[in-house]
Amino acid sequence: MTSSSLCATINIAIVIATLVLNFVSAFPQLEQRYASRAITLPKRTLLTNSDGTFNRDKAIVCNAATAFKYHRNLLMLQESNGGALPAGMKLIDIPRAHIQARGAWQDEESLTDENDDSEWAGMITIGQPDQKFLVDFDTFNPSLLMLAGSSDLWIPSSSCNAEACSAKHKYNTTSSYTSRNETGIFSIEYGDGSTVSGSIFSDTVTVAGVKVRNQKFSAVTNLSSIFASDPVDGVLGLGFPSNSNLSGDPFFVSAVQQNAITTKAFSFYLATNNSELYLGGTNPKWYQEPIEYHPVNKSNGFWQVKNASINVGGAKVLSNFDTIIDSGTTIMYGPPDMVKEIYAKVEGAEVFDSSEGFYSFPCDNVPKISFSWGGEKFVISSENFNLGTTSQNASTCAGALAAKDLGLGDVLLLGDSWMKNAYHVFSLEKTAVGFAKLK
Repeated sequence: MTSSSLCATINIAIVIATLVLNFVSAFPQLEQRYASRAITLPKRTLLTNSDGTFNRDKAIVCNAATAFKYHRNLLMLQESNGGALPAGMKLIDIPRAHIQARGAWQDEESLTDENDDSEWAGMITIGQPDQKFLVDFDTFNPSLLMLAGSSDLWIPSSSCNAEACSAKHKYNTTSSYTSRNETGIFSIEYGDGSTVSGSIFSDTVTVAGVKVRNQKFSAVTNLSSIFASDPVDGVLGLGFPSNSNLSGDPFFVSAVQQNAITTKAFSFYLATNNSELYLGGTNPKWYQEPIEYHPVNKSNGFWQVKNASINVGGAKVLSNFDTIIDSGTTIMYGPPDMVKEIYAKVEGAEVFDSSEGFYSFPCDNVPKISFSWGGEKFVISSENFNLGTTSQNASTCAGALAAKDLGLGDVLLLGDSWMKNAYHVFSLEKTAVGFAKLK
C-alpha cells in the first residue's frame, strides 16, 4: 500500500503478546488460557508531525478515505435492506478524482517512519499445518481506501502474480489438508478504482490462540497496487455479518458459534504505548470497573450507540444523538451543523480549513470535551484532541473533531482520538458496546 494508507490507523508488523493478567500469577494453570487471547498494538502517532505541527495533507487523505469507506458501507446496507436506507442516512456523491489526486501526492512522499500510522496489525495462521499471515484488525473497514470487507478475512493466494503480491505471505490451498473450496467470488473495490478479488475457501484460522474451523475467507489473486509497500498481507474484519462480502460469518462470530471463546466479546485498549486487542472478554489490567454497556442495532452493520451527549467545559451542548465507534477511523467526524455548534462553545475556536471541515483553537486553551451515554462522562484528553499546531510557531492548534457529512445522519463517528480515552468492549452476547474508565 502506498502512503495513501497512512491514515486509518497504525500500519506496523507486531507479534502476538505473551500477556498475563494481573491475577493470573496466583493461578498458574490459567496463565496460558488468558495469555493466548491478547494481541499487543504498539505506539501510534496519528496526524501530528514530528515537529508538532498538524499534518494537513495526511488528514485530507483520511477525510477522503473515510468518505469512501462509509459510502460503500451504506451501499451495502442499502442492498441488504432491499434498496432502502435507515431514516436519516443517505448516499453522498464522492468525487473519485479527489482520492486519485491524494494518491498521486502520496506516491511522491517518502514512507520513512510513516508506516506507524495505518492499521492495527497482528499475526494469524491459516490451515493445517499453519501458514502465517500478518493482517490488519478493525471493527470496520481496516484499510484506508477499502470500500468494503469490514467483516471479512482475505489474504493473498499462491496463484497471485500481481506485483503487490510479490513480497507477501501467500496461502497455498494444496499445502493445507483442511482447506476446502467454496462457491462464489470475493471482490472489493478501492477508492483508486482498483479491486482485490479472488476465490473463496474455508479452512482452520487461528488468532491469538483462538482456533476456528471451516472459516470462510478469500485467497485473492488480484491485489491492488496500493498494497505493494504495505507490510500487512491482508485484513481480518471485526464487523457484523451484514457487512460481509463473503456472505458468511466473520471470524469472531464463528469463534462464538464454535465455543472457541467463553465470553462473546472482544475489547480494545488503545494508547500511545501497549495498546491491545483482546479476544473473548476483557483485560482488567487496563480498566476500572464498572463497564458501562449500551445497546447497538446490529442490523445496520455498525457498532452504533444511541442516546449520546457531548459536553464542552462541563456544559452540555448536544444530546440524544447516535455515535458509531470505529477503530478503523483515525479522528472524529460529525455533520457540519453539529460540529459548528460544538466549536461555538470553545473559546477562540474558528474554522481552519473550510473545505475539509477542520477547526482550530488556541493551543494554550485545549477544550475539555466529554461524551456520555447516560452514565459516566468520558473526557477526551488534551493530548488526544490536539492534532498539532496549524503551522510552525503558530499559537493555534487543529482539533480532532472534523465537520464532514458522511451520509450517516445526525451521527458522530468516533475513531481513535476518542477510543484512546476509554476501554472499549464489543459484546455480541449483549449486542452492545461497553465503556470503562482507564486505570
